Amino acid sequence: MADPEHDNQRTRRGRRLGIDVGSVRIGVAVCDPDGILATPVETVRRDTSGGSDVRRIAELAAEYEVVGIVIGLPKTLRNSEGVAAAAARTFGDDLTTAIHPVCVEYVDERLTTVTAAQALRASGRSAKASRSVIDQAAAVAILQGWLDARR
Repeated sequence: MADPEHDNQRTRRGRRLGIDVGSVRIGVAVCDPDGILATPVETVRRDTSGGSDVRRIAELAAEYEVVGIVIGLPKTLRNSEGVAAAAARTFGDDLTTAIHPVCVEYVDERLTTVTAAQALRASGRSAKASRSVIDQAAAVAILQGWLDARR
């Protein structure tokens, strides 16, 4: 059944955060209030036991006054959800509690980190120097894909 509140938040004007949840780092991106362009924000260290990662993302959501959060869901090439997708959903559930009533939604993010890494390598950046930037670039790809699909 459709959730009218969720649909309203999905279509309303305002900034959104894009989140790439990894096992070590979380990439964060934000879009402009008109939902045209996603830009990198920061990389947050993953904290599965203390929750400082969820608190930091909640702080960013408040700082940017977001109306929604888009979390990449790393599905397998067979379109199923594995361990990484379960971790992203657990993070999303924790974040939903922390930022209520801001809406959290999931989008397929297959290969965004790989694509971001290839683009950075092509621009001449080494893999080691690009680790935290790769996560931000993946978050940008997740959010930009969501924004483009909405248009």
